[in-house]
Amino acid sequence: MARFVHLIRNKYLISAVAFVVWMLFFDRNDLMSQYEYRTQLNKLEEEKEFYTQQIEKVKQDLDELTTNREQLEKFAREKYHMKKDNEDVYIIVPAKSKER
Repeated sequence: MARFVHLIRNKYLISAVAFVVWMLFFDRNDLMSQYEYRTQLNKLEEEKEFYTQQIEKVKQDLDELTTNREQLEKFAREKYHMKKDNEDVYIIVPAKSKER
């Protein structure tokens, strides 16, 4: 028991415990903040990967559109509803289902 009381009165142990508690819970960069920063970083890295893939896809489409005349015509017809002079274009819009 005397040894336990002697350890508790040790000023270095008290200061070390106080430092650890301060760094774990009260500091600006405490454990919860570090966890939130890590999750945010992971989320941003996933978004970066997604947008990098989208950029590559768009670059590939652009390259194909600038080199392939048929692909350019298909793109213009699908996206902008363009047509040739001697043809008619019908746009079919699916009817909304009635939920009652």
